[in-house]
Amino acid sequence: MACTAIVGINWGDEGKGRMVDLLTEAFDVVVRFQGGGNVGHDVINQYGRFKLHTLPSGVCRKGVVNILGNGVALDPESLAAEIEDVTSKGLELTPETLKISDRASLLLPWHRELDALEEARLKDKKFGSTKQGIAPFYSDKYQKKTIMAGELFYPKMLKKHLKDLMNWKNLILTKVYGADPVTEADLDKWLKESCEKIKPFVQDTREYLLQAQGDNKRILFEGTLGTLRDLDYGIYPYTTSSNTLAAYAPVGSGLPGADIDRVIGVVKAYSTCIGEGPFVCEYFGEDAELLRKIGHEGGDASERPRRVGPIDLVATRYGVEVQAATEIALTKLDVLSELDEIPLCTQYELNGKKIDHMPFPAVLGECKPVYESMPGWKCDISKVRTWWDLPEEAKNYIIRIEHALGQVVKWISVGPERHSIIRRG
Repeated sequence: MACTAIVGINWGDEGKGRMVDLLTEAFDVVVRFQGGGNVGHDVINQYGRFKLHTLPSGVCRKGVVNILGNGVALDPESLAAEIEDVTSKGLELTPETLKISDRASLLLPWHRELDALEEARLKDKKFGSTKQGIAPFYSDKYQKKTIMAGELFYPKMLKKHLKDLMNWKNLILTKVYGADPVTEADLDKWLKESCEKIKPFVQDTREYLLQAQGDNKRILFEGTLGTLRDLDYGIYPYTTSSNTLAAYAPVGSGLPGADIDRVIGVVKAYSTCIGEGPFVCEYFGEDAELLRKIGHEGGDASERPRRVGPIDLVATRYGVEVQAATEIALTKLDVLSELDEIPLCTQYELNGKKIDHMPFPAVLGECKPVYESMPGWKCDISKVRTWWDLPEEAKNYIIRIEHALGQVVKWISVGPERHSIIRRG
């Protein structure tokens, strides 16, 4: 059985969705294994443009089964709206093509509110949350104070469980934050208007994946965000609340015994970062505005403007190592076509010394970027489809990245559409 993971190498927002949409032509099953609706995977194909937040990016491929694994922060309200949006554009989603793990925990009505309340309390010390309830959700999950999707099939037990959780959570809402309590009427409305809509898709996906494994189906694990937002290996505490690494994919997918033989690490041709935390190669002023403009770097699920800068080879090399990436997909190379010179952050300077490795998060904010630059190609490459047709300057830029990362760039994205890709090897 062939198992492949597609993961982000940097801060997230690398273009993983467009790569999953492309590569699902060679896979039977796509599984989201972590994260929630705090992401935005852009997919453009013959059906239109999709901004996917929870659904796997394989939903646009007919014949591909899409699974939301047990590691996902499952928000019934946003997922129901997303399913409705996708189907309105001509895509059919049925329990045969979209499967939700019955062991996935549900993001509850109070999680978003708690997220916003805590960010407001932190003020200028905030973590840069998307306010989608992700951190409170995972906190509650590990306190064993959420409900699993499978509980939707046991209404009497579910009502009692929800009431117990509500009484506990209302103590925090009212006594800690001075907010209004959640009522049983609120929960009944949530169950009826959101949970009932996703209930038909909930099933034992572990059994399905075991059968797929036995049938030698080709499985693709889709990660969200990137290495530097991983809870354990990222720029803590400015991380997400789940593990974004390929190594977690078998556990979060529902197939813990799976062997991943390929890890495709997605890297943007320059750096972008959404949210708070150290970002060594960050541009400011006119340089930032230019790169933001030509790259259409507006924002993510929360519409926050992206922080931008040149490619950071120190952070990217670290991401490749931690993800154990076996190959690289480089996205948005076409964005750099307007630049006369293309800078690269090749080292950091820390306490007057140049370093090549990723330092401990606590001192990352003290690092300064060390740049080198390469000549730009100054021409439109959006129609190029072969390596040999790329300008020499573009090829040299990619080769420089390969040397720094120790991995081959096998895919080069030169536009947002599915077919705007150069395949190598």
